[in-house]
Amino acid sequence: MAGPLSHIKVLDLSRVLAGPWSTQILGDMGADVIKIERPGIGDDTRRWGPPFQKNLDGTAGDAAYFHSTNRNKTSKSIDISTTEGQEEIKKLALECDILVENYKVGGLKKYGLDYETLSKINPRLIYCSITGFGQTGPYANRAGYDFMIQAMGGLMSITGDKDENGGGPQKVGVAIADVMTGMYATVGILGALAHRDKTGEGQYIDVALLDTQIAMLANHTSNYLLSGNIPKRLGNEHVSIVPYQTFKTADGDLVLAIGNDSQFASFCETTNQNWSENPLYASNSSRVENREELIPLIAEIMITKTTHQWIIQLEKRGVPCGPVNSLADILNDPHVKGRGVVTQIKDKDGTDVPVITNPIKYSKTPMEYKKVPPKLED
Repeated sequence: MAGPLSHIKVLDLSRVLAGPWSTQILGDMGADVIKIERPGIGDDTRRWGPPFQKNLDGTAGDAAYFHSTNRNKTSKSIDISTTEGQEEIKKLALECDILVENYKVGGLKKYGLDYETLSKINPRLIYCSITGFGQTGPYANRAGYDFMIQAMGGLMSITGDKDENGGGPQKVGVAIADVMTGMYATVGILGALAHRDKTGEGQYIDVALLDTQIAMLANHTSNYLLSGNIPKRLGNEHVSIVPYQTFKTADGDLVLAIGNDSQFASFCETTNQNWSENPLYASNSSRVENREELIPLIAEIMITKTTHQWIIQLEKRGVPCGPVNSLADILNDPHVKGRGVVTQIKDKDGTDVPVITNPIKYSKTPMEYKKVPPKLED
């Protein structure tokens, strides 16, 4: 069956990650996505390698980075700085339901491709602008990149090892501010589509990396707002749950993710300890208060067996735990293979291109994987 957005057409004027991540999701849902690129140059991420995809003839194709976020799209080269290019975009906007762009604030206005202009041509158009700092505020005209947003938005103040262990601010290993902004943009677009279904009118959507970064700090921002206490870096420990961290085993590392007192009691049964009967550790709040005493005791126990041995024993009693996998480990895991997390899309030259599938699994309108990340068209 066709995807849930198979009736939708998207004009993608975005580059790099946040915008393309959003439009890729729309493409997975069946939307017809037209990616507009600079003639002869294209999206910067086509060259963000190595590694690069190998073409069937052995030559280097586009960078793996580009491949991660541009499937299910058609590339079209248009020079929007020319009158001809601007007219071509306007014609496409008249046919499209959604436009996504991540130019600097006002960057498309000088070309007559801003929302105010295009909405007069197509009042049903949903126009989503993604920027570092949003369309308003003192920082609106600044350029915004994921790394600096992770720093400015507070994420790096809570990510990394404890200061007393020699830790310092640490970014997340993936461009999480970009990815999450792309996700929020997609949610916003779907909401605007629902509104249009009722009213027939399109609208403008303003999504900022900094706003998103702050919003996704979840309990950390709530903790600060309610207590006034500034959270600190805790490494792999959890600020509100104990034990909820990594522990060294006889041959590696294991994550314990014990989220309630019942699970902790089961953990104590597995390890033959009476900690759950001790008022210092019986409740989660007491374990949080006394983590400095409890964690070393748990560490002494965990080092006595291998990761695999612990997983077998803990899973029998329903204690949440897991290994620290490499990408090779997890992508070859039988459960992950069974879930179809990796699939292949055949390119025009017969090359099978591997992609990570969309994690949303619809029962009636399944995701579609029809188009490999497109070559740059002349």
